[in-house]
This record gives sequence, C-alpha cells and structure tokens, in this order.
Amino acid sequence: MKTFNLALILALAVLASGLANTGPYQQASSQEPSPPRQLTAPPGYMQSAEAALAEEFKGITTDGNVIPGLFSIKKTGVSTKPIKDAAEALIGSLDEQQKAKTLFPIDSNEWRNWSNIHRYPRQGVSIGEMNPSQRERAFALLKESLSLRGFENARDIMRLNETIAEMTGRRGEYGEGLYWFTVMGTPSADQPWGWQLDGHHLIINYFILKDQIVMTPTFMGSEPVRADAGKYAGTRRFEDEESNGLALIRALAPEQLSKAVLSKDLPREIFTAAFRDNFEMKYEGIRYQELSKAQQSLLLRLVETYTGNIRPGHARVRMEEVKRHLSETYFAWRGGTSDDSVFYYRVHSPVILIEFDHQRGVALRNDGPSRNHIHTVVRTPNGNDYGKDLLRQHHEQFDHSKPGRDHSHADQTKKAKKPR
Repeated sequence: MKTFNLALILALAVLASGLANTGPYQQASSQEPSPPRQLTAPPGYMQSAEAALAEEFKGITTDGNVIPGLFSIKKTGVSTKPIKDAAEALIGSLDEQQKAKTLFPIDSNEWRNWSNIHRYPRQGVSIGEMNPSQRERAFALLKESLSLRGFENARDIMRLNETIAEMTGRRGEYGEGLYWFTVMGTPSADQPWGWQLDGHHLIINYFILKDQIVMTPTFMGSEPVRADAGKYAGTRRFEDEESNGLALIRALAPEQLSKAVLSKDLPREIFTAAFRDNFEMKYEGIRYQELSKAQQSLLLRLVETYTGNIRPGHARVRMEEVKRHLSETYFAWRGGTSDDSVFYYRVHSPVILIEFDHQRGVALRNDGPSRNHIHTVVRTPNGNDYGKDLLRQHHEQFDHSKPGRDHSHADQTKKAKKPR
C-alpha cells in the first residue's frame, strides 16, 4: 500500500495558515455567521489528498489485511427515527441550489473527502450560509445524533474556531460558521444513509442502517482549547480527554510503564487523520489484560470519554462492541506525564482506535507542541469506518439493480467530486 508523506502535508498546512496576529482579540461581532469563501489548500496537499482518495478503501489495519466477521447487520433496539426526521427537516429547508451541492449517493467518495485543514475546499452547505431556520434545523440534527456532551463538544469547537478568528482577524479562514453539512443517501427507516459535518477541527461521519449507526471517523480538536476573552470567553474543551489519559498513565507501575510508553517524543500529527483511511498501525503498548482491575476501569473510562459523544443508547451499543475485544485492546503513550507535560496516547483494538495528541502551533505562534492545541480522532478499524462494512453486507443482501430497488435521491445521481 502506498502512503503519502504526512510530514510534507503538515508542513504545507502550516505554510497555508500564514503568519498569525496573536495580539489582543478583535471586537466580537454580534452578527450571524457570514457566508464562507471557498479557499484552496496548497497544491501538494491537494495532490496527496486526491491520490489517497483514488485508493480503494480498505480501512485501518495492523498489517494490510482486514479481519473478517467483526461487524454484522443486526437490531440494536435503539430507534434512529429522530435522526431521520431531523435530517428530512434540514433537507426540506434547503433550496434546489443548496440541495444540488449537499446531497450525494450513499456510496459516494464524498464520505472520505474531509480534512482538518482549515483551508481545505468543502462540499455541501455551511452553517454560515444558512438562514436562521436552516441553522436551527442543522443544530437539531446534531442534537438528535449526539449526546448532550457530544453536542456541546461540537458547538464549543465551533465557538473556539470563532475565537481564533477574533485573535487573528482572518475571518475568511476561521469562524463558527465554517462547517459544512452533506447528506449521503436518502434518510430512510430501512435503507442505508448518513450525513457528514466537515470543517476545521470538527469532522463527524454518521452512517445509519435501520437502527444501527457508525460514527467514525470523528475528528475533534481545537486551537486554542480555551477562550480567555472575546465573544465566547470562558469556553474550554478537552479537559476530560486530557485528564483521563493522565489518570491512566499515572496509575501504571514502573514495569507497566516500560511497555506503555513508546517514546518521550510526540508525533507531528495523529497517525490516522484525514486521507489515512488505509493506514497500517501495529498494536503497541500495554494490553488490557496486563492491567489491574482498577487500571482496567480507568481504561474503560477513557474510552467512554470518546464513545460518550454518541447519542444515548447507541453509545451503550458501541461500548458493548468495544468490550467484546478487551483482550485485544492496547494502550500506548508518548511524551511526559507531569502536570504541564505534552503527550500523545492511543487506545487500539480490532474495533476501535482512539488517538489524542498535543499539537504545534498553526494559527498561534508556538514551534513546539502545547496544551493549547489538541487533535483527537476516533476510528473503526478493519473496514467499518463510514459504516462501509455494513454497507457492503447490505449490498450483498439486496440486488439494487432490480426495478423498484433504487432508493437513491433523485438529486444524487452526480458523481462524487474530487478535491478542488
């Protein structure tokens, strides 16, 4: 499998961000989010993105081979009707021009065409270009799809993106309205469909088949992670992700630390960020079974910090899936463990991959990693990111070429767009 140079992409991303003005915050605007201007990421980044999208999807694996039989179509007993109703209400509020750029086929490559880079060109309709009624319906879809904590995480990431706009004055690049919705497939009670939210530091991929959901890849981060002034002064995120990771690593005995700690150095980026759908990552660190019961509880609490973003009911289903593979679950750490240390950690099993990383500055001027810039990602390894394994099984069960079996939206016959 060919992979592109992640360090090059990160260097280009930093170059794309330009020089930041980190002086006093600008006067906060009370106006509605303004319509965004589509920007262009550096050519090298776009070429790498297009090359990655051209690869056939396999999924995150340990050695390039997908473990079969991990996922199955089954009843969860948790209704997805509120999500369907909210999505239908949002779609119904869009005009024809907005629908034309928002609706895609269920198997569109648009699922994989997301990026954390703030200058990346997006598809869909953004919060900033929605009218107040549309915006209310967009947030209603988020509320029905996520837990209360998950919704507040998403909204606060948007708010902190407004904070960085205030700090830098670069409102063409940052702001709380620069998040785009797309819908794949037609909202349905019995056919596969889903939606995506794509923007700087916040990407949610949400696949639905009957009463099953898959909410990965989910990328959440922020720079800064707290607003000390401005419109959203007092906003703070990622405290639990930070503190729960530290609680676990600090609970380990010296001989356990020798297994869990891979390096004192942090990676430049989380390993499975955008366009890393086929990344190969070996298990590293300490296994769940090598932990004491108290330490195992801390590991489960750390996982629940992330699965807790999923709506109630489906969060329980997700944790049940994780618990079936605890004997194959690993925890790994890079960096320090003191109160002011920067660090990276991951939890990795056949069915879940969580990464957390303190980042170098992009919009803010700091050359080394800091606690004021965080990236996290949650993946479903072995081919079920974007619900693709469930979708594959669905296609195998039903021959959609037969008359009357086409459930795609009338506006969704267009081909998936490549990065522009």
